[in-house]
Amino acid sequence: MSSRPEEKHAWRVKGLELQVGADERELAALACAEVGLEPRELSGFRLVKKALDARRFQGVHRLRFVYHVELVLPAGFRSAAFERARRSGRVEKVERQVEPRVERVHASLAAKHVAVVGAGPAGLFAALVLARHGVRVTLVDRGSAVERRSRELVQFHRTRTPDPESNLLFGEGGAGTYSDGKLYTRVDDPLEHALLEELVAAGADPVILYDSRAHIGTDRLHRILPVLRARLAERGVRFDWNTRVDGLVLGAPGRVQALATSKGELPCEALVFAPGHSARDTWAAFHAQGVVFEAKPFQLGVRIEHPQELVTRAQFGTSAEAEALGAASYALVAREANGLRAAHSFCMCPGGRIVASVNEPGFLCTNGMSNSRHSSRWANAALVVTLGPDDFGRGPFDGVALQRELEARFFAAGGGDYTAPAQRADDFLRGKESGGELATSYRFGARPGRVDELLPPFLRDALRAALARFDRTIPGFAGKDGLLVGLESRSSGPVRMPRDRATRRASGFSNLYPAGEGAGWAGGITSAALDGAKSALALLEHGV
Repeated sequence: MSSRPEEKHAWRVKGLELQVGADERELAALACAEVGLEPRELSGFRLVKKALDARRFQGVHRLRFVYHVELVLPAGFRSAAFERARRSGRVEKVERQVEPRVERVHASLAAKHVAVVGAGPAGLFAALVLARHGVRVTLVDRGSAVERRSRELVQFHRTRTPDPESNLLFGEGGAGTYSDGKLYTRVDDPLEHALLEELVAAGADPVILYDSRAHIGTDRLHRILPVLRARLAERGVRFDWNTRVDGLVLGAPGRVQALATSKGELPCEALVFAPGHSARDTWAAFHAQGVVFEAKPFQLGVRIEHPQELVTRAQFGTSAEAEALGAASYALVAREANGLRAAHSFCMCPGGRIVASVNEPGFLCTNGMSNSRHSSRWANAALVVTLGPDDFGRGPFDGVALQRELEARFFAAGGGDYTAPAQRADDFLRGKESGGELATSYRFGARPGRVDELLPPFLRDALRAALARFDRTIPGFAGKDGLLVGLESRSSGPVRMPRDRATRRASGFSNLYPAGEGAGWAGGITSAALDGAKSALALLEHGV
């Protein structure tokens, strides 16, 4: 006879499987069977993770979903099945972690004003955390609110003239508004879960709370962002759109007194700086005023596109279950070998399209985006290699200089009107120009170009080896149906702002808090949002 604990506990049951198309209401019964419990005795149930397993078994795609769930068991419950599952690791006790909060806001913040620069994930969630604690916040972004931003992008596509202030990189939601927008999550991070709950409250599908490859989609983000903005405004956050930050107004050494903006000075007692990974002019202005920047590794490569059917057939097969899953994605890695660098796919957009991710004339960079239904007939992804300061120089902006050099080279090779130079994958391997029509989802079109000659040799060689490797995983990946379109140079930022580990303040400053991808401390939507929230919590704790 087992002893009875004094209280109920949640237990996580891992690795439950259902065939694609099966009713997820079966999960509770499966989980109960795993621990030897009658379903009617269950005190609580929650789905915490869902992932697709599309691996082949004896050459055949065996499509199934794998789940982690949490059960609240009756007080004192034990069984032989439960003990076996615990020993095997399939069942584990859930140790609840508490969302980090600041019980008492630092006295120096009383009635003070905090400026947040950048309305991407880091800036938005920094503002949210600060406003929740009663701090007066102004959120400043050089771009537009998403409704106006979308109209400005239509104008760019019509005229081929980018707006340097509001574009695919700057504006509400940041660069992530027009990207694939995957939300990579960890099951046990309570702050991350709280941020996702905010997105759900603003209209995101609750599936993002447990789907291992959760994706919102640009179309849904256009509806979610205004709701999130309204929720922030209800907490007192003020928004200054179309306001470029040109520098700092410094008081005492190492202390920000105000922001110098395109609309005049904005006094503030503290600054959360989350400008995004392409704020090159703002970085330079801050650096000239004594803010420390350093070079960091970043990724560089190309965007590759295939017919979605080719990818889906290779990944899922041709069964009815495969058809029910819709557009397939991939995540490919080629490890370092024979003196060639590792390469990997990034920001894979199933059923998506390629876009021109630029903010100034004369430069070309491509990116990928997809809507929630993944309904395009094209699949695209970045193929990138990681570069470090040994490749481009130790100066803080030497990586930026390399980005600009290559972006200008690709812009010119495309004809100087945002048409992208492109090369079929098999021609890239052979080192020859592609002939005939180059069909692509890229709005400005593609023209034949020697992408292999536009890239630095070490990058070209690494990508050639990677393509050959990836073709073994997805037959046809490196064939005539694969098209390399333009340069992928902004999948990550090339600079970092050093900051104190505990206070998260910028080196040499008492009230400047760098955050997110533009400060070199995040990569992707979820990590940027978390970094912004944690920087706001540090500001609340340590004050100004």
